[in-house]
Amino acid sequence: MTLLIDQTFERTLDRLLATYATPDWRGASLDAWLFEDAGQRRAAEARFRAAGVDARLHPAYKPLIGFFVEDARATGPFTRVELGYPVVPEAGENRFRLEAYPLAGMIGDARLDLVPEAVAAGAMPAYRLRLEAADGSLTDLTLPAPNHLAEDHAGEMRLSPTGWLKLAHPDGRRIDQRLETEYEALFHRAMAVIAAWDWGADEPFFETLEIRVELPGADTRLPVGEEVISLHEALHEELYFSLLEHFQRRSGRPIGARDLQPGRILPEIRGSDGLVRLVIETRPLDTGEADWPDQPLHQAEAPFGMAQIRAELDRIGGEIFVAGSRAGRPVLARHRQGSDHPVMISGGQHANEVSGVAGAIRAAALLADRPTAHFTIAPVENPDGYAMHRRLTRSQPDHMHHAARYTALGDDLEYRGQTGPLYEAAIRVEARARTGADLHLNLHGYPSHEWTRPLTGYVPRGFEMWTVPKGFFLILRHHPGWEDRARRLLTRVTAELARLPELAALNARQIALYEIHAGRLGFEVIDGFPCMVSEQPTQVPVVTLITEYPDETVYGAAFRLAHEAQTRAVLAAYDAWQEIAGA
Repeated sequence: MTLLIDQTFERTLDRLLATYATPDWRGASLDAWLFEDAGQRRAAEARFRAAGVDARLHPAYKPLIGFFVEDARATGPFTRVELGYPVVPEAGENRFRLEAYPLAGMIGDARLDLVPEAVAAGAMPAYRLRLEAADGSLTDLTLPAPNHLAEDHAGEMRLSPTGWLKLAHPDGRRIDQRLETEYEALFHRAMAVIAAWDWGADEPFFETLEIRVELPGADTRLPVGEEVISLHEALHEELYFSLLEHFQRRSGRPIGARDLQPGRILPEIRGSDGLVRLVIETRPLDTGEADWPDQPLHQAEAPFGMAQIRAELDRIGGEIFVAGSRAGRPVLARHRQGSDHPVMISGGQHANEVSGVAGAIRAAALLADRPTAHFTIAPVENPDGYAMHRRLTRSQPDHMHHAARYTALGDDLEYRGQTGPLYEAAIRVEARARTGADLHLNLHGYPSHEWTRPLTGYVPRGFEMWTVPKGFFLILRHHPGWEDRARRLLTRVTAELARLPELAALNARQIALYEIHAGRLGFEVIDGFPCMVSEQPTQVPVVTLITEYPDETVYGAAFRLAHEAQTRAVLAAYDAWQEIAGA
């Protein structure tokens, strides 16, 4: 274990209070944009008022949505909301349109008109609002959105939310300038320390690189689906993907390369009573097990623990086959032989996408009741990530935790090369060798609420299409000459999914909201389900169906619907394959 840094940071809110809630500034008006939750900002405003300072403290992260959540002027009801959103050349046309998400879902039946408005070079971006009430009265507002254009760790110019201070005193003193907050300073300090460290030349560079952050504040639930404003979650995402990008560049790979093997990167962001602290150290890999409580197989409201997964695989039966993970955990699988055309079923490649794990086990259990069924089932292909996901959800159950997405080597197991140990990837090789299956049902998920990286441009680099949910959708890949047959399978799956009214309604809601804020969907839609079909001549096996459910952070009834959809997709594809494979 090696400690790289243990540092505390002065809280910007405390510094402002110490400096300006004083007799010297009595009578002043103050506006500040901070990475703080509403409760903390309101409490500080009261302290400023007691000192004779008229203070308004705004959210630096998602200021428009913060206004609609916090400000009495935004309570409506409105018949129409006109939003002029800033367009800044360095950020792209839809950057602030995306940042306004999920406003369209928050204003009830009011019409939302989005109007792009160019921002002059060097000017502060701002939203322009016109709120129209039922009696025809209008309220016009301008909401600044302070941003800072700077080169990031990947060498790209990015426009990112930042702190800002505006102060005016009757005696003529004025301040109007960027205010680097502790939220920003902590992130940049973490990146600088890790970039300066001597990691040597050979991958992996460490077993676990743990970045622990203590940060005050609370998440804010929004009245739209699973949407939430969370500075803690945003910092986790920012640290994790920024560090992947740093090591990708360091290794000479392009940004986004999924075969990088730096080791396990583990940002753990926890709440505090006011302390802001950063601790970075290297640690050995852990070997603990994901230990969610046992639940009814077909009515689970949260992920399954590994003990229950082992028990369910034992009930499914068939021949056991196993691979080993980087940390030494077993990758469990079963092979049920029968006279049907064989199918490979897998889940948990990206281990924070947990509905696919439940759906794979449920579908396999139902197939096991058929005497002729022939399939392999590997429900948790990435057990190291699955255990990390359980660890992280203990303290932050409603966060996406993308650090659990990849393996303990830090790579995506599907992109693992042949030059080193296969570890987890060996399970698919063995499944195909055992069965010769030409259909792989690969169950995945993605965020059920908005995914952002607020300190490097807001929109997640390389994952732009995933930034807001768009319902359950399907990705179909096939060899040349297989498109017609593969599409027959796809339409059997979408037809079955369309029989779930709750799922159809979810898709309709999310697609509508997506298209308002992100633009045209850009996917083929079959039976209400977005689909991507492509020819992939080098993939193994011949046809792969990838399911993508917006499952990250869902529980209860929402999780039951998620794994019901995954289960039905598997069974419909399996049945369709029995007709198609022999055609």
